[in-house]
Amino acid sequence: MLEVKNEIADLIDRQDICFLSYVDENGFPSTRAMLNPRKRKELKEFYLTTNTSSRKVQEFLRNPKAGLYFCDKKYYQGVAFTGTVEVLRDQAIKDEVWRDMDIIFYENNTDPDYCVLKFTAEHARFYSDYNSTEYAL
Repeated sequence: MLEVKNEIADLIDRQDICFLSYVDENGFPSTRAMLNPRKRKELKEFYLTTNTSSRKVQEFLRNPKAGLYFCDKKYYQGVAFTGTVEVLRDQAIKDEVWRDMDIIFYENNTDPDYCVLKFTAEHARFYSDYNSTEYAL
């Protein structure tokens, strides 16, 4: 199991983007491409940045259920996580995940339109070598 977890972690760390899904106000899934998480704790917690004013933030405040997907087309691998999202506005976490390049999106790391999404995984499904494996987290 440790070998598979390391393979999944490596897949995640090689990516530039991931895909975050939420349930919209009409009960339908909606997916957005996101910059890869700025921070992660094992395969359980992922920290992404976004605009506080975005539709997805408003939807997560209403319904925290979410999906997070990473794929590597070169190796035809993917991992789909299901879990919940918490919208964080705490300055300490905003400072921790801030990158200099964020200045193209936000005035600075105290910009009220800059927030952090904490995705907490409950389940994962990993696809590799034409096989899928399920994991409870």
